[in-house]
Amino acid sequence: MDYTKIVPLLQKAIERQASDIHLVAGRCPVFRIHGELRPSELPPLKSEDIMNLLFDMMTDSQRKMFMEVQDMDLSYIGVKDFNFRVNAHFEKGRPAANIRILPTVIPTARQLGLPPVIEKLAHRRKGFIIICGSAGSGKTTTLNFMVDWINRARPFKIVMIEDPIEYVHDSHKSLIIQREVGTNTSSFASALKSALRQDPDVVVVGEIRDAESISMALTTAETGHLVLTTLHAPDAVESLNRILDVYPPGKQDQIRVQMAENLIAVVGQILIPLPGKEARVLATEVLIPTLSVRNIIRRGAFLELRGQMTAGDEGMYTFEQCLSGLIKNGIITKEYAREFTKFPSYLS
Repeated sequence: MDYTKIVPLLQKAIERQASDIHLVAGRCPVFRIHGELRPSELPPLKSEDIMNLLFDMMTDSQRKMFMEVQDMDLSYIGVKDFNFRVNAHFEKGRPAANIRILPTVIPTARQLGLPPVIEKLAHRRKGFIIICGSAGSGKTTTLNFMVDWINRARPFKIVMIEDPIEYVHDSHKSLIIQREVGTNTSSFASALKSALRQDPDVVVVGEIRDAESISMALTTAETGHLVLTTLHAPDAVESLNRILDVYPPGKQDQIRVQMAENLIAVVGQILIPLPGKEARVLATEVLIPTLSVRNIIRRGAFLELRGQMTAGDEGMYTFEQCLSGLIKNGIITKEYAREFTKFPSYLS
């Protein structure tokens, strides 16, 4: 393969139904297919091959910046019906990269395996919604499904702040503004401050990462807007812990009160590879702030939240209950499900 142009490599990965391409000097390109890493049958990459492929996706200014900082996130559009999220970096003094493959056509809720509550949440007019999970669990796809649903159903202004832009949305009933951190704005926090002056109905933050962006997101929800975001955390309860942990003890009481007042839902996700099949199944959990849940959050007694979720009020449920359903339906075995839960004793 000609390693001076990126498109043939992207097309090869798409043919293999890969979600990611990993480029490391001295190795052939490695594809992630249905959650598992699989070496391609392509020739090994030299450092100059990887640099050629990366430079083929970058503008002149991006090339210069990458050589200076040696780490860069960017988006690339070069194949019909697909976008690409790229992280270029150096390892052992040599260039390397990960390329996430993103179809431009967003699947339906049924195709994604999303719970019915997702569409109900998209009806809300204000508050704070978190989609959580580990890397590669489909958080961004769920977030963009919700944006697409709102876009096709409601006459809203949606301001999206992303690093980088992953799905390009055309405005339908809604008016969509997409801002890329590093290109259109200096930071998530800066863009969030500006968003409040842009007359939005919905503000989408690609990921909340630090105290400043979390505080601005909560403030945006407090001022009567719907805020959608993702967070790297293994489950719904841990998401709330992660948010609190970025603040000093003296500020945590205030953040708990803000979360108790403004949180609409936390949706957790895990993508589970199906043994012996070229497919994965989505397992989810949902935390909905009932009056009891809001009081628990306000007190910071997060260990009590699992009991509320298990009780099932307002459509709440835990990963273990979802996994138990997959076991009952014969989709996965109980032994296999144990690999994907912190509480295997709760599987039935």
